[in-house]
Amino acid sequence: MSAPVGVLALQGNIPEHLDALRACGAEAVPVRRPSELAEVAGLVLPGGESTTLSKLLEAVELLEPLRERLRAGMPAFGSCAGMILLAREAIDARPDQHQLGALDITVRRNAFGRQVASFESDLAVTGVAGGPVRAVFIRAPWVESTGRGVEVLARVPGSVAGPASGKVVAVRQGPVMATAFHPEQTGDARLHDLFLRRVRDSVAAG
Repeated sequence: MSAPVGVLALQGNIPEHLDALRACGAEAVPVRRPSELAEVAGLVLPGGESTTLSKLLEAVELLEPLRERLRAGMPAFGSCAGMILLAREAIDARPDQHQLGALDITVRRNAFGRQVASFESDLAVTGVAGGPVRAVFIRAPWVESTGRGVEVLARVPGSVAGPASGKVVAVRQGPVMATAFHPEQTGDARLHDLFLRRVRDSVAAG
């Protein structure tokens, strides 16, 4: 790729995402300001606290430039809080939280943290070869509903008891994908590689 891939570096597991992208052969850089956002071919929005991230995006004047890049088709990958920010609507979010609206989904904020204990599970993920992905859920959201054009990539297995059973936890819509879990926590970079394939396709398409 002629341009690096960015990781939003305002809060969350920034080094882990940078390491995962680099393990896949990408040039990965932190993004903290609009000038840095303008230089990247795609962006990872890490986990953290979605309300805080929303406020920080506004404070460093990244909110509108990021919305513009997403509307223009920039590939993005959000994990946990990143999924919440990318969603069209977030249930249980603060009224002043900003949504980027890049995914036509409704998510329930802190669904796992409030209703079931944080946990790990093996998930089959569409587009990811080599067996199940180990998913780490930490006070995670889940997807309550999806609009037309949203592809469901993974669900919590039906064998998991309780309200989380069968919930959608990974989605993709065009060049944007998101997971309710933290793929950067396990040392398995296959989801980052799946994202980078979309970035390369976007760069090749010009």
